[in-house]
Amino acid sequence: MGRKKYSKELKARIALDAIKGQKTVSELASEYGVHANQISLWTKLLLDATPP
Repeated sequence: MGRKKYSKELKARIALDAIKGQKTVSELASEYGVHANQISLWTKLLLDATPP
């Protein structure tokens, strides 16, 4: 069984949901079936890639 691959669009959507703060990272992790640490990483990458 291989790793799951997530599209850039899905990663961005999940990261934006985390930034909005309407749900906790744990809630998002359960909803999308992704580990909470992965969401935190995607969020950091999105924020680092966004110009100030």
